[in-house]
Amino acid sequence: MRSNTIPIELRNLISPEQTDFIVKSSRNYPKKNGLFLLFFSLFWNAFVSIFVIAFIIPVLSGKEVHFKENDVPTSGSLENWESILVPSLVIGLFVIVGIGLFIWAFVQLFQKGGYFVGTETRFIKYRNGKITVKDWEQFSGNIKMTNKSRVGDLELELRTGKMKSRNKGTDRFVPDIIYISGIKNVFEIEKKIRKRIKENDPTPKITT
Repeated sequence: MRSNTIPIELRNLISPEQTDFIVKSSRNYPKKNGLFLLFFSLFWNAFVSIFVIAFIIPVLSGKEVHFKENDVPTSGSLENWESILVPSLVIGLFVIVGIGLFIWAFVQLFQKGGYFVGTETRFIKYRNGKITVKDWEQFSGNIKMTNKSRVGDLELELRTGKMKSRNKGTDRFVPDIIYISGIKNVFEIEKKIRKRIKENDPTPKITT
C-alpha cells in the first residue's frame, strides 16, 4: 500500500521512519470469532426462551404460574407479583445478556478493520482516528496464521494479559491478542513481523 493513500494522521506519525509494511484489514475481528459468538448467542437465547415461554409469557397474559421456591410450592401472577419478582429479574437479565451477545456477534462479523504499519522499532494500528502503538518487544512471538482465497488473518500474541480462574486446577494466563484480519500477502507480512519480534526479543539468549 502506498503511503499517500493512508490517513494523514497515520502518515505524520510514521514519518520519517522506513516502513516494513502498510496494510489495511477488511475486518476488525476474524470471521471465525464472530461466527462462534453468533452460534453461542443463538444457543443461549434458545435456552433462555424456554423459561420466557414457560414463565414470563403466561404472567404477562394474566395467568398464574406455579413453581417451587426452596422446595415450597409457590404461585404468582400480575396481581400477586412479589413471589415472581426475583425469578422474573433473573430471566430478564439472561435475556439482556443473550441480546448483547447476539449484537456483539454481528459487530465482530461486520465491523470494518483498520490500518496496520510495521517499522524497525514499532507496530502501529490505526482505526477510526484511534492509534495504538506497540514496541516489538511487547510481542511474545506466538503467531497464528490462516490463509484462504488470497486473503488471510494473523493473530499476534502479546506478553501482557490477565489471569483467568478455573474451577479445577490453577489459574490460567490469557494473553492479549492483536488481530489483523482479511489482508493480502499474509505470508510476507508474517515473516516481516516475526523477524522484528526476534530482533527485539527482550529475553536473554543462552550461550554455551
